[in-house]
Amino acid sequence: MGISGFLKNPLFRFLLLFIFLYSSWYVLYELIINPNGKLDSFVINATVGVTDLLLKLLGFVTFTTHSETIRTIGIDGTHGLWIGDPCDGITLFALFTAFIVSFPGPWKKKCWFIPLGIIGIFLINVLRITCLCIIVKFKPSLLSLNHDYIFKIIVYSFIFGLWILWVNSFSSNNALKSKK
Repeated sequence: MGISGFLKNPLFRFLLLFIFLYSSWYVLYELIINPNGKLDSFVINATVGVTDLLLKLLGFVTFTTHSETIRTIGIDGTHGLWIGDPCDGITLFALFTAFIVSFPGPWKKKCWFIPLGIIGIFLINVLRITCLCIIVKFKPSLLSLNHDYIFKIIVYSFIFGLWILWVNSFSSNNALKSKK
């Protein structure tokens, strides 16, 4: 199969577009968005605010600290959690968005599926941070295991589930099958 064959292959086009979009996002994020800090601060503050509300609804007395470099939330009597830029979910929003944009399907559906997916990823991240705060309170020895492994598996499985939902329910049928 020559170059023209690859360019006609829907799977190759999907992968090429996905790599281009995600790489472009990565460069833009590293060179402009992250050094500026406003988007990360906004998402972290929103995450801390919703997590704080959820912990209070669960009956915990909480504390938060907001500054440019120190963004923590916790349950009183603990050291809390520091929320760093890599933990805010922005990269996951971009990964999810690049996949949906790259995968064939109607733009009308993409225009509502992407924002709802990002909200879902945001909320799963809030649940992750809420659970980590509770773990710090009751079983701090399990924090590293849960932060580094268990909750990453849960969050990535959620995103994978969104992708599967898109492919099976909303994208073009047989979108990646080569036409004969």
